Amino acid sequence: MSAGQHISLSDAREDRGALVFWRHLSKSLRNPEFWALSSWLDILVKARKSRLGILWLMTPALVYVFGLGAFFAGMGGKPIPLFAAHVALGSIVFRTLMSTVMSSAGIFHSGASFIMDGRTRLTDYLLQSIAKSFFDLCMYLPITCIALWIFPAVALKGLAFAPVALLLIYINALWISVVFGLLGARFPDFGQLLSNISIFLFLLTPIIWYPDTMPAESLRGQLMRANPFYHFIQIFRAPILVEPIEPLTWWYVGISSVMGLAIATLLYRRYARFVPLWI
Repeated sequence: MSAGQHISLSDAREDRGALVFWRHLSKSLRNPEFWALSSWLDILVKARKSRLGILWLMTPALVYVFGLGAFFAGMGGKPIPLFAAHVALGSIVFRTLMSTVMSSAGIFHSGASFIMDGRTRLTDYLLQSIAKSFFDLCMYLPITCIALWIFPAVALKGLAFAPVALLLIYINALWISVVFGLLGARFPDFGQLLSNISIFLFLLTPIIWYPDTMPAESLRGQLMRANPFYHFIQIFRAPILVEPIEPLTWWYVGISSVMGLAIATLLYRRYARFVPLWI
């Protein structure tokens, strides 16, 4: 076991500090051998079980973009090149965030033996859930690039802004992993609840339909704008496809990033020490 994976006496003393989450996170980021490598090895192990190998992991993107995309494009009378790009950019963000939510909800239970042994920081497991979602995103990228290639008018400025949008998305994925990780540790059935509502969230998010069909004054439009996935998808997709972004979306993402990290810091300080008891 490497030195970076041991909880030292200094770590134990710092566990009472207000910024314990950021100290643990900083140390985990400096030692990615556990959370990054284990996430990648998990993907490779799953890929070995299929004849197509790692290419098999691209099939969800194919199904969403050119399966559902083609089907709903025909229903709405939209050209497939236009709708495929819309679906691809929406589903890549939705899957990234949903993967973080789902994996973080059970991440502490899956590593219970190591956590009870005291050899890893909890932030190692939180980063592991984020790393898995990042590798999922990488599996979506080739299909998304094909969808954008057939799209007639991709905005270069939007593509240049895409890394900034992804950074904002992963900042929010970080605090989401903390909150849902602690909830999942405290309530073992929490992950099952999330899996049951994931389909509802997918349908409520404008991925296979356009957001301009839901006016802000309508009940459906209000429900759509109360959906966090909508705002994160918009800051990533709208600049690329030259679509307008509501001021509400910028306010939502900004406030969510700041308040979410503050809440995660407080919750980690208050409840992280109870995780070994809960699991």
